[in-house]
Amino acid sequence: MKVAVIAANGKAAGKIITEAMNRGFEVTAFGRKENNTDAKNYVKKDLFDITTEDLKGFDAVVDAFGAWTEDTLSQHSTSLKHLCDILSGTDIRLLVVGGAGSLYVNPEHSAQVADSPDFPDAFKPLATAMAKALTELRERNDVKWTYISPAGDFQADGERSGKYILGGEELVLNSKGESIISYADYAIAMVDEIEKGNHIRQRISVVRE
Repeated sequence: MKVAVIAANGKAAGKIITEAMNRGFEVTAFGRKENNTDAKNYVKKDLFDITTEDLKGFDAVVDAFGAWTEDTLSQHSTSLKHLCDILSGTDIRLLVVGGAGSLYVNPEHSAQVADSPDFPDAFKPLATAMAKALTELRERNDVKWTYISPAGDFQADGERSGKYILGGEELVLNSKGESIISYADYAIAMVDEIEKGNHIRQRISVVRE
C-alpha cells in the first residue's frame, strides 16, 4: 500500500511512519522541517501547500497535524478542510490523528470527556478546537475519512505493548480502569485501520489492553 503521512515531523507521525514501513508499506512523509523520520521518501512542504496532484496515487493519507497555541488552534479546522477539499470525490482514504476530549462519557452522547470537572483547563481550548474540526469532518460525505481518538492519557514515550482495545464514540477503559495508550500502540491501531479499512466515515478510539 502507498501511504502519505502529513505533518510528519511530530512524534505520533514518526511512530506511524515506522510502523507502516515495518509492515512493508510504501510511505511518503510530508513535513515543514527537515526529515526527522524513518521515511525514505520525504517531501518538505507545508500542509496548506499540498495539492491534489501531490496526493495522487496514494491509497491512504494520514493527517497528523497538531496545533497548540491559541493563535493556531483554528488550524485544526482549516487544515482538515484543506485536506478534505483536495481529496474530495477520490477513493483515497483520509485517516485523522484525533483527540480524546470529544469522546462521549455517557450512552446518550450528551457529555464529553472535556466537559468533566476534572478535565484540565489548560487543555480545554485545544479540545474545543479539535471537537469543532471533528464536527465539521462528520459533514463530509465526499471523503472516505476515519477519525481515530487516542485514550485520555496519550503517552509519547510509552512502551509498544502490541495490544489495544478498539472502541467507538465513547471513552473506553481497560481492565485496570485506565484510559491510556502509547504513541507506539496507537500507531499499530492506525496502520491496522489503513490495512483493513473497516470504519469509513466513522470515529473510532483506542486504549491499551
